[in-house]
Amino acid sequence: MSRDINRRNFLGASLLGAAAGVSLENRTLLAKLSDKSAPADDTGPIRGLQKGKLGKLEVSRLICGGNLFSGFGHSRDLIYVSELMKQYFTAEKIMDTLQICEENGINTAILRCDKHIIDVLTRYRKERGGRIQWIAQSYPEENDLTSNIQMAIDNGAVGAYAQGGIGDQFVKEGKTDLLGKVVAFIKKNGLAAGIGSHSLEVTKASEKEKLEPDFYFKTFNSVDYHSEAPEQIAAYMKTVGKPWIAFKVLGAGAVSPPEGFKLAYELGADFLNIGMFDFQVKEDIIIAKSLLENGIQRQRRWS
Repeated sequence: MSRDINRRNFLGASLLGAAAGVSLENRTLLAKLSDKSAPADDTGPIRGLQKGKLGKLEVSRLICGGNLFSGFGHSRDLIYVSELMKQYFTAEKIMDTLQICEENGINTAILRCDKHIIDVLTRYRKERGGRIQWIAQSYPEENDLTSNIQMAIDNGAVGAYAQGGIGDQFVKEGKTDLLGKVVAFIKKNGLAAGIGSHSLEVTKASEKEKLEPDFYFKTFNSVDYHSEAPEQIAAYMKTVGKPWIAFKVLGAGAVSPPEGFKLAYELGADFLNIGMFDFQVKEDIIIAKSLLENGIQRQRRWS
């Protein structure tokens, strides 16, 4: 699929019957930029987004990523973007985005484990009856592996994993056993346990040492953005039987969703963790659902 395919072109051809012409995302964004009322979304809720098993959990194959909510835009050299994200994603806007996800079939979000996110999640559950599953991105430290994870447990997380940079660091320093202790603690408390990484060496070390996480959380994209070449990752992950959640799939905005989603699903990812603005959610769901329904040529068995 050529890199110039965008949401509008993809959706115009979709068997799901998305409207031709300018996309909802682009119409909404143009309306915001021109200070006009955003056009009403009259397409109705999307039904039937595919799910898979992650440990004992049933998880939508498209997951709501939380980096944007916390001001991490992965914007390469654009120094203003993190502050822009923080200004845009107020507590109300985060709740709006989560609600749109839930109403259209995304049942899981991967969010940082910190006071800000926990406060918003608590409000979302109380004020809007939110039920979205929370997998916590946790921050174990060498001298305190469990406190941050315990915070996630105490606040309703259904899963947790060691953040990718931490996974990279522990393995690079020859401390893979610390990841094993993290996984054991998460499992002991009844949550799905994962290991995050940017480096494939972390997954290899985990498999070699038989750490037995319930899932891996590993970068994947075609533009070398904190990730090895797609074919290299795919070749190894074909040998791994555990579920794999791919992140940074769009390479910080360098890859279109149709292209990025298709490549990740075809080369073995079971779930995609995608950071989304509220006005992108429905179209990203349509893209994922249509791809999954219309014959992804997998190189790896689905989990």
